[in-house]
Amino acid sequence: MSDLFGAPLSVINVGLAQFAGPIRAAGADVVDVEWAPPAHDENIARALARLVNRADIETANQTAFGRYLAAQPTLRGVGLARDVLAGLGERMVLHSGPPIAWDDMCAPVRGAIAGACVYEGWAKTPEDAETLAGSGAISFAPCHHFGAVGPMAGIISPSMPLWIIEDPVHDHTTYSNLNEGLGKVLRFGANSPEVIKHLEWMRDVLAPALAKTLDRLGDLELKPLMAQALHMGDEVHNRNGAASALLIKRLIPAALDAGLDPKTLSDVVSFINSNDHFFLNLSMAACKSMLDAAHGVPGSSLVTAMARNGVNFGIRVSGLGDTWFEAPASIIDGLFFPGYSTADANPDLGDSSITETAGIGAFAMAASPAIVQFVGGTASDALANSRRMGHITFGRNTAFTLPALDFMPTPAGIDIRKVVDTGIAPVINTGIAHREAGIGQVGAGITHAPLACFSAAVAALAETHVDG
Repeated sequence: MSDLFGAPLSVINVGLAQFAGPIRAAGADVVDVEWAPPAHDENIARALARLVNRADIETANQTAFGRYLAAQPTLRGVGLARDVLAGLGERMVLHSGPPIAWDDMCAPVRGAIAGACVYEGWAKTPEDAETLAGSGAISFAPCHHFGAVGPMAGIISPSMPLWIIEDPVHDHTTYSNLNEGLGKVLRFGANSPEVIKHLEWMRDVLAPALAKTLDRLGDLELKPLMAQALHMGDEVHNRNGAASALLIKRLIPAALDAGLDPKTLSDVVSFINSNDHFFLNLSMAACKSMLDAAHGVPGSSLVTAMARNGVNFGIRVSGLGDTWFEAPASIIDGLFFPGYSTADANPDLGDSSITETAGIGAFAMAASPAIVQFVGGTASDALANSRRMGHITFGRNTAFTLPALDFMPTPAGIDIRKVVDTGIAPVINTGIAHREAGIGQVGAGITHAPLACFSAAVAALAETHVDG
């Protein structure tokens, strides 16, 4: 015992960092370990305790995760929303994120809805459209409730063209709108005549050309294309240059054989080629397809959607039906374009966090170190994000691998129990919309899902899944 007291002292300090100061002052080595009680709430901690080490939940998660892995999202075509979305009302507009009423919507979403009303011919001006939308004559619903997703404001109205993605393994279909490109666009709340004219071109020229091209091309499986893009420097959320290039490489030969007139062919190819984010909407719909396959497994604690409407952030959980668990959306402190700052930023917005939910995007940032030039941080941060997310996920997706981490599969299958237990929130990289409608994107950054969503989901799962 005397030898022990005479030996050099090395201390592991767990929890409060200030305890380490006096030990260091005395000349001893100290290693700090960050730790806090799960959830910082006694009731949530008790709920969590009822959900851990449960064979039935592990079995349910294995089933849900297996369905996610088995899904094969396949691009089948393009169609108008009114023709392909069952139950879409004649005067209904879909938006991103969890449900929200018109009076509670943020300015970019309201501006985008006003633009959609003008586009549909329901109103002559955006001002008239806002009055119409506030009168109750227009109904609203989340894109997710119709098997669809949309970036930023996420707007889908009846005559907008949609990508059609089918999963033949689970006989399931998902959808997304087409990417408008950069600048002043509807998804950021712009609704000027130029924006409406561009939407009309997408409906009347781009969509029919894509439909003819895809008829010639045949089915296009999206997971292999996404996997290749990860090996080429994309993370397939905010960086899609490689994925868009791979897509257009597939489309051009089929377009040449599809009998398009020369001007249409030139305009369509030029538009896609100039838009590095063109693949984003396909990536989102593919991720939605994989996660919908995992949804609805009784007892599963895996997250199947994360989405934001610019006011609230919401998640859905496989074993908890279609309930949304919500918390206020955060302001993102990222890299801003010249002349803008956090004072100009709208709270977190869009359905594109479906990519992180599926294990790509910020979860796959190790594949895309250059993304930090857009969203902030360092290349080592990108590697750390991919490693860190492995602590809160059920497994890994061998279809998507990360070259910089010795081709380690991406972490996937966010488990609400692990999020609450570790206090590690899912990381998301995202564009930042201006808080006023129509100004557009003002920056990009990295944020995290609010922990309160996961705590509420843990409490609900414990309530509905007692003593399995």
